[in-house]
Amino acid sequence: MEQLLQYVWKHKIYPFSGLTTTNGEVVEVIDPGLQNHDAGPDFFNAKLKMGDVMWVGNVEVHEKASGWYQHGHHLNPAYANVILHVVGEADTDITRFGSSQKIPQLILPCPDEVKRKYALLRRMDAYPACYAILRDIPRLVVHSWLSALTAERIDQKVSLIRKRLRLCDNNWEHALFVTMARNLGFGLNGDVFEAWARRINLSAVGKHRDDLRQIEAIFFGMAGLLEEPIGDPYYLSLQQEYRYLSHKFNFPTPIQTERWKLFRIRPQAFPHGKIAQLANLYHQQESLLSKLLEAHDIDTVKRLLKMSPSAYWTNHYLFGKEAAATNKHLSNESLNLLLINTVIPFLVAYGKHKGNDSLCLRASNFLEQLKPENNHIIRQWERFGLMADHAADSQALIQLRKEYCDKRDCLRCRIGYQYLAVKREP
Repeated sequence: MEQLLQYVWKHKIYPFSGLTTTNGEVVEVIDPGLQNHDAGPDFFNAKLKMGDVMWVGNVEVHEKASGWYQHGHHLNPAYANVILHVVGEADTDITRFGSSQKIPQLILPCPDEVKRKYALLRRMDAYPACYAILRDIPRLVVHSWLSALTAERIDQKVSLIRKRLRLCDNNWEHALFVTMARNLGFGLNGDVFEAWARRINLSAVGKHRDDLRQIEAIFFGMAGLLEEPIGDPYYLSLQQEYRYLSHKFNFPTPIQTERWKLFRIRPQAFPHGKIAQLANLYHQQESLLSKLLEAHDIDTVKRLLKMSPSAYWTNHYLFGKEAAATNKHLSNESLNLLLINTVIPFLVAYGKHKGNDSLCLRASNFLEQLKPENNHIIRQWERFGLMADHAADSQALIQLRKEYCDKRDCLRCRIGYQYLAVKREP
């Protein structure tokens, strides 16, 4: 109910006249303020006229007035500038921080139609709950919302890159490696790929870049995949190389073998092949980040990221177990996903770090040049009339599903706003 009151206050879905405080003072809302999703009052810098006085300050919203005390706001100086307490029920008076002065309270009327529609959204079994209106939403509204969702999703990925950068001692090249490894894990092994990549000593890899076998030894050894008694000659040679290199560089403890997930995934997605692909990439490419930053078109980026494992993996998915020969190079679809999830966010992150707007613009252009992703989320939206024209749109629709629909956060969604909208009399 509190979220619904915030929504009604933010969008001014209440009578333009007749609002009064619990003490009978007339309230005119000039500006409801800027909604705050972090700690502190719910709305900053609201502009209200109460009686004959114009007030500028913060507004707090609670389902019941007693929530002011339950949440400890009377003890928190961050709430000292609250000028109005908006509530569904005024079950008590409230006082300002460090004072016995009472704060004006307004019981906010919520239209019955909005209550009914919101309750319907919350309990609807169909997915998404607003499916009935999707085809009727104005194209301009859809386009504007998708653009905002794309930016929101990229910002989330940039935030993750910044966290990885701190864990990598602000080494951008290593943060790129960690991000790329995680995304090659394709979800199921993403966490363990990230943990593995953080353990890799890229300086040691660089010193042995001319020898693919030694890079493979480092990568597989740190993945904990060289610790079994397998009689395969290739495997034994990697074991021997890893023991030597581990002693030489004093590598940290490898990943525990049991952390890798093989159950219920296709052999093509086994971590062994992905690790072998990364080994060959770092055998062929030096200063990969610099090259990606200098690449001005998608084809160049794809050539830089084209990965194929060594010959052994042509007919193996696991060590010592021969399989039918297949081409294990990274598919075009997988390259597109690496662009979307690794390269493009990195261009934005590095562009913002350096104040280089051209990198951010290039990232945006790349997203609009790539085809939309083809997965169950995008296909579901297509069934309801929301079509993705390019990867920027598909990223937006994934963000909509994961951050709004799955969380039933309809009150922050512009489509939800359209669903809940009611006609108001001026």
